[in-house]
Amino acid sequence: MSSRSKRRRAGGREARVAARAAGPPDELRAVRPGQIGGSYRPLGDDQVQAVYRTALDLLDTVGMADPIPVFVELVTGAGGELDDAGRLRFPPELVETCIATAAKEIHYPGFDPARSLDLSGSRVHFGTAGAAVLMLDLEDRTYRPSTLLDLYDLSRLADTLEHIHFFVRPVVARDMETAQELDLNTAYAAMMGTTKPIGTSFFAPEHVYQAVEMFDLALGGEGEFRKRPFCSANNTFVVPPLRFARESCECLVAQVETGMIVNLLSAGQAGATSPAALAGALAQGLAECLAGLVVVNLLSPGHPAIIGLWPFVSDLRTGAMSGGSGEEALLNAAAAQVVNDLGLPSGVAAGMADSKLPDNQAGYEKGITVVLAAAAGANLIYESAGMLGSILGCSLEAFVIDNDMMGSINRTVRGLEVSPDSLSAEVIAGVVAGEGHFLGHPQTLALMQRDYVYPAVGDRTSPKDWQDQGRVDILTRAKVVVGDTLRNHHPGHVSPEADDEIRRRFPIRLPRAELTGASSRWR
Repeated sequence: MSSRSKRRRAGGREARVAARAAGPPDELRAVRPGQIGGSYRPLGDDQVQAVYRTALDLLDTVGMADPIPVFVELVTGAGGELDDAGRLRFPPELVETCIATAAKEIHYPGFDPARSLDLSGSRVHFGTAGAAVLMLDLEDRTYRPSTLLDLYDLSRLADTLEHIHFFVRPVVARDMETAQELDLNTAYAAMMGTTKPIGTSFFAPEHVYQAVEMFDLALGGEGEFRKRPFCSANNTFVVPPLRFARESCECLVAQVETGMIVNLLSAGQAGATSPAALAGALAQGLAECLAGLVVVNLLSPGHPAIIGLWPFVSDLRTGAMSGGSGEEALLNAAAAQVVNDLGLPSGVAAGMADSKLPDNQAGYEKGITVVLAAAAGANLIYESAGMLGSILGCSLEAFVIDNDMMGSINRTVRGLEVSPDSLSAEVIAGVVAGEGHFLGHPQTLALMQRDYVYPAVGDRTSPKDWQDQGRVDILTRAKVVVGDTLRNHHPGHVSPEADDEIRRRFPIRLPRAELTGASSRWR
């Protein structure tokens, strides 16, 4: 064989290897955003109805404390009542009318429209969220206060990870001095780091309007954000049990006015701010979320709102939150089921490991909570990447490891397709009569990437090969991915001219050098 043919053949093999490494086009990948879940139903139909009816009864007979004036005006004008104790009561007919009016399908845009999400039915998506105040330094296994640079790095990292479908702020930028700086810089850092759908929260309604002005500038002009609301608002508008949070409610009004998708969050902690009885915790949280849904739909009928039913769990021995427990896994799956059965877009929190390191404890805690939420068909699974220490801490390396986990979980959501082709009777007969194995069969090669998901940092080598290759563990491999990504990945989807104008109008504290790679932090 000539050296020329050898080169041609080698080049062909290299091209095939490169093609396999790049993976198939999105439409032929083994998993993608929006796989349909819902096969796991922890509650029977009669139990779902019991939870729902209890929630309606709570809103009718107990009501919500501390309503802001606009809520009182809206609800009493629609048939509700402000009782002598100052509690706003919601008659069942009003709640059910607003459920019927509410958006059942939500288009959650990305800054890049190609990365938008379809929140309908039981389509499942994985993403981040939280308000962690600490970042893990894996090198010496210590925690330090989280910063704006950490938030930007997490956003850039999430931008490259296939199975993180949306990015909601996971950490608090504790180096910001004022509430305005915190709100605007959080929104800015999330936006500049990824073109996926993002989300954040706000302390004051004026910050909502300013953030939307900033988003308009990034998109190219006034009114553009309303057309493509790529940033949702995580709004914890209640203080359980059954009390409105005044400042958050004022922000909610601004978010609806500006066209922002809202995640109506109730996060009672069973045994502390909601009943220790899990069904009671679920019913109370649903009542709180439905109160928010009513006011949103009275403000703007059909406004895109996610029911963020996030029932948290306590370790009843200590009162501490237990984000990785079996009870947490069960409750969030049940929350997704209850909300989906009402036909409303659902969001739950899963993956909130209590472990302080991305270790075996974190693995089983994250795995059990995220897989049940996905199997139950939650539209948005928040907190599913990076969170440690009962959501007080976050880790870049855990983002990378959890991305592997979510790819595997998403494959289980996709399920097993059974058809004459997949049953493979003819293929089996042909192999039995021929080579006796399926390794090089055309079906095997065709399905290699279309039906199978492979880990990026998980190790599947034999013990001998692992030893020969230096006995590298998953944390070390994840750390390498983090470093390589943050040295090299600097999204440029917002034009320098738009960024200049944003910086002229708002107190942006993220150094410009971070946007271009001129910073030396990751060199």
